[in-house]
Amino acid sequence: MVIRCKNIVLVAGAAVVAIVAIAALIYNMYARVEYAGESSCWVYIPAGADSDSVSAILDRDLGRAGRRAADMWRLYGGSPLVAHGAYRIDPGTRSIDIFRRVARGAQTPVRITFNNIRQLPQLGARISRSIEADSAHVMAAIDSVLSTRGYKSEEYIGAFFPDTYEFYWTARPADVVTSLIAERESFWTDKRRSRAASLGITPMQASVIASIAEEETNDRGERGVVGRLYLNRLHRGMLLQADPTVKYAVGDFSIRRVTGRHLAVNSPYNTYRSSGLPPGPIRMPERATIDSLLFSTPHDCLYMCASPDFSGRHLFARDFAAHKRNAEAYHRALNRRNIK
Repeated sequence: MVIRCKNIVLVAGAAVVAIVAIAALIYNMYARVEYAGESSCWVYIPAGADSDSVSAILDRDLGRAGRRAADMWRLYGGSPLVAHGAYRIDPGTRSIDIFRRVARGAQTPVRITFNNIRQLPQLGARISRSIEADSAHVMAAIDSVLSTRGYKSEEYIGAFFPDTYEFYWTARPADVVTSLIAERESFWTDKRRSRAASLGITPMQASVIASIAEEETNDRGERGVVGRLYLNRLHRGMLLQADPTVKYAVGDFSIRRVTGRHLAVNSPYNTYRSSGLPPGPIRMPERATIDSLLFSTPHDCLYMCASPDFSGRHLFARDFAAHKRNAEAYHRALNRRNIK
């Protein structure tokens, strides 16, 4: 009887050893295979993908590690609905970790960066490059969300700030838009709103002036001065006569010399013909530019002209006679360089 028990124990022990050995073999064959790419790889599993599609995507994008992860995912009975998303896989990531992330739907956030945006379709295209939805759906979401919040279509571009944001690739366009405009709402604190009111403008009008200042100069230190100059003209009932608004009206920001042909364009954005501010910003202004306007040092300059040294800076004047001299110097510089 004792001999039989010993035999049973020996057999059981051998079975356990065999099971452990097999498990170790399977683990080494499947779980420890690493992604061998030289750089990180993004894996996108679209909405509506079935099990075969998920496996094929992992195989295609990640090679041997992806195939092993797909095998485990199938054995596990993974759900394509859960797997839907975007995953950044770094070199050396084990197949078991790939499997776990896809099986749990543990997506990697994607970054959306935009700046120098002048037209709304540019924004739609930039966002759509980072999420699953196409630009048409993004544009529809922008219109739907902003119109219900009282924005006019001309003001849409001023509802956003240039920056880098993080979302999931699967994020709904409406949720992305709502999150982005929340940044603007948090920026406009009671202090900033009070400051704008003290200058006689609304937050959106501040964005309009800031957008013109950004187009006028790349020198960030000048933007507050330029913004205040246009505020001075606005308060005196003068035409703004801002060249960037004419370029916007014409639809060509590459124009280097605004001529009579451009000034004749009939548009509410042509501030040589239309009084007051344009109906909306001519680009997406930065937070810092708005602040440089709101907290700018008062001055009494009404005229500005690009410096004839083409430094990107400007010459400012209080009266038209001084401005005329500055303008003549600049036009002579343009002629010398044959800029038309």
